[in-house]
Amino acid sequence: MPFVHAPLEAATTALNLVLKFDRPADSVLHDFFRAQRKLGAHDRAFIAETVYGVLRRKRTVEYVAPGATPRRMVLAYLARIAGSSVRDLTSLLRPGEQDWLARVKAVGLENAPLPIRADLPDWLFERLLDGFQESDILSLARGLNQPAPLDLRVNTLRATREEVLKQLTAAGMHVAPTPYSPVGIRVRGRPAINRHALYTTGAIEVQDEGSQLLGYLVAPRPHELIADFCAGAGGKSLVLGMLMRSHGRIYAFDTSTARLARFKPRLRRSGLSNIHPRVVAHERDAPIKRLAGKVDRVLVDAPCSGLGTLRRNPDLKWRQSPQSIEELMSKQAAILSSAATLLKPGGRLVYATCSFLPEENEGIVARFLAEHPRYRQLHCGELLKRQDLALEAGQNLRLLPHLHGTDGFFAAAITL
Repeated sequence: MPFVHAPLEAATTALNLVLKFDRPADSVLHDFFRAQRKLGAHDRAFIAETVYGVLRRKRTVEYVAPGATPRRMVLAYLARIAGSSVRDLTSLLRPGEQDWLARVKAVGLENAPLPIRADLPDWLFERLLDGFQESDILSLARGLNQPAPLDLRVNTLRATREEVLKQLTAAGMHVAPTPYSPVGIRVRGRPAINRHALYTTGAIEVQDEGSQLLGYLVAPRPHELIADFCAGAGGKSLVLGMLMRSHGRIYAFDTSTARLARFKPRLRRSGLSNIHPRVVAHERDAPIKRLAGKVDRVLVDAPCSGLGTLRRNPDLKWRQSPQSIEELMSKQAAILSSAATLLKPGGRLVYATCSFLPEENEGIVARFLAEHPRYRQLHCGELLKRQDLALEAGQNLRLLPHLHGTDGFFAAAITL
């Protein structure tokens, strides 16, 4: 089907803004669409899919079309990766571009260096060699270059998964249970979930299956005192509160007032009364110190590179750097050390990231255990079996998109 000029030009403009890499791509696109109110839903979808497609496959695009302008990057992506024919694009092309595009389509990738075939920056590919075989990195990269599905979590205080599946199916949605989380639902496509009554009444939340599973690794009990150390917008706190049947007490700590503000409407919808959001200045702030040695379960969803979320945020692989990883590692070590002081003897701390880099994960945990010999590591696989979850895991939990269909997650469990 032939294209029209306006969406192509808009996609080019949007891509040019995103390629500055001075802000997250989703924030840039949000502002772009707000300024371009005349664009229809179909055009917006095309622009977003094209921009994100170029970000995912940027190294491939640059390899088959070296030195391309943003406009030509869009054209190369459409013709080479998105499956558009040169004939479909003919009406959009300027003099000389038809022959150029034919050459782009003819470039082979079989001799391209592995980082290019993986669509990863060289430094990131080299870092991954510390924890993966080359063939595994390519498989991981293919998984990361697929758009993420829409996962939902059922709030079992409001409904059962079976009831939600029936209602969503009746609404014409294609849904299925997630394979690992007992409260997860995977939705095909991008229906307007936030307008459905199940969402507005708190029976469902949008949440990746991997994020849901972290709650089962924490495994809080109804009478316990829990600390969600880096709560953000509260998704994992909501899982913990649901598992506790709204009993006990959860402190949801975060240093960002804005993030916790986004949590408040979610908390209201959930019907949970045992979660208490608290803004803190840093990991050693007074509200945290007061809980030293008193907490049964601590979840540390540490600030990280976010590279496990590249299906949703492909710009991260171009915005992160070796220097930013080093800064994050210092922050992760400090947060884990501080969070561990909250744990009571016999309690459980779960350290988690949405990253697959060993230095943000196993490296941080190993360093902590070496510096704090009173603590020891628990076996995540055994902990998950106690929750009757059909998920194979070893000493650590590692979730990867090409193997599990989730975002990339790491988790380790520690006790005192």
